[in-house]
Amino acid sequence: MAGSNIRTVYDIFQSMEFGPAAASSYAVAQAWLDHHSLSLGLFIDGRFVCPADRQSFSVVDSRGDSVCSAVCAVEEDVSQCASSAVSGFRVWSGLSCHQRARVLLRLVSVLGQHGQCLSELCELFGASCSASTVIRLLQYYSGWAQLRGTLITNWTPLGVVAVVNSDDCSLYSLLLKVLPALAMGNSVIVVPGRRSAPPALLLGQLFMEAGLPAGALNVLNGGDVLLGAKVAQSPGVSYVTYSGNKHDAAMLCKATAGMGVPVSVSPCIGATCPFIIFESADLDSAVGGVIEAAFKKKKEMHWLLCVQESVLDAVLALLRLHVTGMKCVTLDNDEDRLVVDAAVREAQQQGAMLVQSCAAPPPGAQYPPTVVCGAAPSSPFVVNPSPGPLLPLLTFRSNIEAVTLGNHSPHGQAASIWTEDLTLALETAKSLSVGSVWVNSHSVSDPCMPVSGHKDSGSCTDGGQEGLYQFLCSSASSSPLLPRSSPVSMDYSTFGATAVPPVIPIGSGHASAPKSYLQLVGGNACKSVSGGSVAVRAAGGDSVLAYCPDGGRKDVRNAVEAAVKVQPGWIRKGLSVRVHSLYSLAGGLEAKRRDIALSISAQTGVSKEEADEEMELSINRLRDWAAYCDKIQGGSLPMPQSGSAFSIPEALGVVGVVLPDKNPLLSMVTVLGAAIATGNAVIMVPSQRYPLPALTFIQVIQSSDLPPGLVNIVTGSRDQLTVALANHSVIKAIWYWGSAEGCQYLQYTCANPLKTLCLECQRDEEGKDGGMDWTRCHSSLLEEMWRKAVQWKSVWIPTA
Repeated sequence: MAGSNIRTVYDIFQSMEFGPAAASSYAVAQAWLDHHSLSLGLFIDGRFVCPADRQSFSVVDSRGDSVCSAVCAVEEDVSQCASSAVSGFRVWSGLSCHQRARVLLRLVSVLGQHGQCLSELCELFGASCSASTVIRLLQYYSGWAQLRGTLITNWTPLGVVAVVNSDDCSLYSLLLKVLPALAMGNSVIVVPGRRSAPPALLLGQLFMEAGLPAGALNVLNGGDVLLGAKVAQSPGVSYVTYSGNKHDAAMLCKATAGMGVPVSVSPCIGATCPFIIFESADLDSAVGGVIEAAFKKKKEMHWLLCVQESVLDAVLALLRLHVTGMKCVTLDNDEDRLVVDAAVREAQQQGAMLVQSCAAPPPGAQYPPTVVCGAAPSSPFVVNPSPGPLLPLLTFRSNIEAVTLGNHSPHGQAASIWTEDLTLALETAKSLSVGSVWVNSHSVSDPCMPVSGHKDSGSCTDGGQEGLYQFLCSSASSSPLLPRSSPVSMDYSTFGATAVPPVIPIGSGHASAPKSYLQLVGGNACKSVSGGSVAVRAAGGDSVLAYCPDGGRKDVRNAVEAAVKVQPGWIRKGLSVRVHSLYSLAGGLEAKRRDIALSISAQTGVSKEEADEEMELSINRLRDWAAYCDKIQGGSLPMPQSGSAFSIPEALGVVGVVLPDKNPLLSMVTVLGAAIATGNAVIMVPSQRYPLPALTFIQVIQSSDLPPGLVNIVTGSRDQLTVALANHSVIKAIWYWGSAEGCQYLQYTCANPLKTLCLECQRDEEGKDGGMDWTRCHSSLLEEMWRKAVQWKSVWIPTA
């Protein structure tokens, strides 16, 4: 056999060459582009519009070659599009739930004819979405369109929704917002990124073929994400939601500040996600998974490999085996190569070891898959990953250290856990502050899985039933929370710098000696750190009713430090403890009924009967929260593939609340109950006009069994304390009732670091007109507040 010409299978595979990438591989997509003369226009009012006098940008494929051009929309196009979307909303929202569901299902059959074109366009431009994935999205959200009238009651569509994507975002991320918005009865203006513009325009055409009313879906191309700000400025637009990278998200938030349009963002590009391998894992599968996730898939996220020390040598051996012979990864440009080289040199200077597919990286915009072992968690290339195919590897000894490493990043998008110990997997999944956890798998996505970006990775929830509510408004609001307006010219650096002592009116005929009140910080009733106080004066006179502390930045800092310490323990105590504590708080409020009712009457000028009515509502509201907090929880998800998945509502963390003037006690206990019932800690700023009911309520808090520091009350200038809350990096969310300037300041400032905002602009001088109806004992009010107080986590566990 030595001289035999018989070739082994190994020889055959070694001699096989890749066939040429024939131009006909994208023949259907190319035919569609040729039909549009390689110049894509806009999709407005159900038809393609390609004005001749517009600037255009080049649309490149996944290799960086120019394929076609696309028109850039101008203000005239934006205005025409917004008008069309308003008309489309009237028609689309006027249809029955069944009729809207039929349109979405009809698109499934239309995709059967044009699915190849969509798939080729996504592959050609690197938009990363197959026709089967789109069909799954359509089937899922057509079901919710059918059930909106029966399962989602007391909620109505927002109106016109603008969906904005960055250039590097996939079509899937775009559709994860477009389809639920349509299913809930909204019309949509899509501002796609450059990669997803061609398939988005094709989908606009296909939706028309499926019977979507003209104007219900419009597509505007632009040179950058700031086109989304121009769309938000249009009078008919009610909501803006964004997916993409963090930098463009901050630009959009700042550009739309003060327009009176809520903006939510999902920075799904560039997050650092932990890939944790425990000693109990199937190491072959785990290493194969991390190689695929880090080097073979489209890199929308950066992975951080965390390996238990006891299996480090075995993992390194498998990594060397898998990496050897892998092809170099093409970078976007030569500048990225310089960044990668600098990161690798710095890692080697720190003593890191490299595991690479080839000994010497080739020149040019290519780099071999590289595992960097032995770097410190604080290394720059670990904290801020480079754009190249680099995989940092860190080690840990216990599951506590693994969780610490996983939570070290400011991002909280996703994590992958590898272990055969289910108890360990679930314990680790619950402890990680991320929106998605995959056990013995990675990068699993399905529209039924709700995903909230934890920490700095998002301010909204996408997917699942929970993701529908961002496109709906509750009947608890009697008018839009943010009235449309033009941004005011303001110096953000000086906002709130000068505190003006408020003039606080009281009811006529009240006379009492001035009393000095204390604020509540860390469980202690105390004065402000500055030692200052504010006089509470009678309307139209100089008589002083009382004095309250004039709190500032240091008081907020002390309150946050206390809240951070106590909040994890509050969650661990469980739901039964929260129920008991809220009932205890309601009982304490009833015991102080007379004193607090007098403070309400004295402060606001309402009659004693009206003050007693607000007291009764407040007591019952706390009891409602006590009964409510352990009733609505997450559950299992109906995954279409083998495996189990479930969703978990989790606390936001530390929430800053600037309370309204309207119903000062009732509004306070409503937001307080929502926050602590869901496991959050709170820093509350009482109404600047009517602070005394909140300050009197401090005695109730101190006499309850709430942990000291869980609830903090800081009084003083609303603007000054708003600035302190906005600039504190630990605070995850801010609920604000106040001036239009304050709303604009928060929208501009809380883009980086990202905070979840709930804003309401008070309509009149006393905040008594419009906005949230606090007196309505309606389930929609409790549900709306509960949903604002939680973030969601999805856990996916595959089965054989």
